[in-house]
This record gives sequence, C-alpha cells and structure tokens, in this order.
Amino acid sequence: MPDPAAIPDPFGLAGRHVLITGAGGGIGRAMIAAFSGAGAIVSGADRDAALLDGLALRHRLVFDLTDAKAAADAIAKLVADGAAPDILVNNAGFTRAETLKDVDDKVWDSELAINLTGAFHVTSPVMAAMAARGGGSIVFVASVNGLGHYGNPAYSAAKAGLIAYAKSVAVEAGRDGIRANVVCPGSVRTPAWDHRLAKDPTILEDVVSHYPLGRMVRPEDVANAALFLASPLAGGVTGAVLPVDGGLTAGNLRFVRDIIERKS
Repeated sequence: MPDPAAIPDPFGLAGRHVLITGAGGGIGRAMIAAFSGAGAIVSGADRDAALLDGLALRHRLVFDLTDAKAAADAIAKLVADGAAPDILVNNAGFTRAETLKDVDDKVWDSELAINLTGAFHVTSPVMAAMAARGGGSIVFVASVNGLGHYGNPAYSAAKAGLIAYAKSVAVEAGRDGIRANVVCPGSVRTPAWDHRLAKDPTILEDVVSHYPLGRMVRPEDVANAALFLASPLAGGVTGAVLPVDGGLTAGNLRFVRDIIERKS
C-alpha cells in the first residue's frame, strides 16, 4: 500500500477554502493544522481577535456567533472578498460541568445560544454562498452528549439539536451539492479541563477509566475525522454521525469490569 504522505493531495483538498469556527481553541488549532497540512486554504473565526493571534490563517473573522447580524455581516464580507468557503467546520462550543440542579434559565439560554443557535447563525449564510457556487461540505462538531446522557443537560440538548439540524441540512441541501456530517467527540484533552484539574489533579485518571481505548480523545483525533468527512474521500457521505470517543458509546466498560468480570 502506498504511503499517503507520498501521494500528491491525498485528501483532494489542495486549494479548497475551509472556514473553522472556534479556531482559537484546542480543537480549533488542531483543525487548522490538519486542514493546512492537507493543502487547504484555512480561515478562522472566533469571538476575540487575540484568540487568533499567531495562527496561520488566510482570513480572520472576529464576531460573537450568538449575534445573528454580526455573523451574517462577517460571512457576507468574506463572500464579497471572493473567499466563499468550500468547507465549513462548525467547531465553536462551550460548556461547564453541570447536572440538572445547576441548570436555570440563564444557563439553558446561554448553552443553546452558543452551541446550537450560534451554529445556525454561521451555517445559514455559508449555505447560501455554497449553493450559489454549486456545493460544499459542512462538518458539525457535536458531542457524545448529543447521543446519550453524560451530564451537562443544557449542553446535551444543544448538541442533540445540532445533530438534528445537520441531518436537515443533509436532506434538504443535498440538491444544492451540499453535504453535512457530524463528529461527536468524547472527552477531549484540551485546556478546557485545566480549571477542573486545578481543583482535582486526579480527575483525568477517573475519566480515562470509562474509555475502552484507555485514553482521552486528542484534538488531532477530532480534526482528522472532520478532515475526512469534509474531503472528497467522503463524497458519498452525508447526514452521518461519527463518534470519535475512544469507544465510550460502544458499551459500558465499567459495567463489564465491575459486574461481568467480578469474581464471586
């Protein structure tokens, strides 16, 4: 089998323009590296210009994705500059560890605004530009929380909604040559865990015990899955939901260890 690295443009992304939201975060930075490495032209969006400092980006879009007008204006400027994206990666998201008792109106509204409605604000104008140019590919970064309950109820509701929205795009925009797919990461080791580690240095050991692969998901794992789904290699794939979760949703490892393997 030939080495993929020796094949010119193995992903078919050379010269394709990809827009990544949440580009300044841990997963966003891995996305930039993966798509740049595949030969794509990469632009990034985030809520604060400082988050994009030092990143190798063709265009830097700074807006709050919960602001529909700001998102639409930023995308309109990109299109007017002749840089309508061929690929959109809806990566931006946010949550904190919560259970139902922690969820009030403010938490609920904020989680849905950032994780679901914000993705709609970006996707809608990008889809219009994609349809006008004959197609495109959209990858939504959801979560295993959208597939089952692992805490964070408001975040889970938003990510489940994101999966449903992605499927609606796949079904209704396919006629415009637009594909839409979803990556559902498990626990990803990014700086988002740092505040919890500061309180409990052993927490990651407990997290890993739930994962069949024996490790947390790396940002690069998520980026590589998005790269595949966005690329022509997945040209016949749309409406798919791909868990990148170290086996978490495949079954209950703790149950197997604690109950099935228990010696009585």
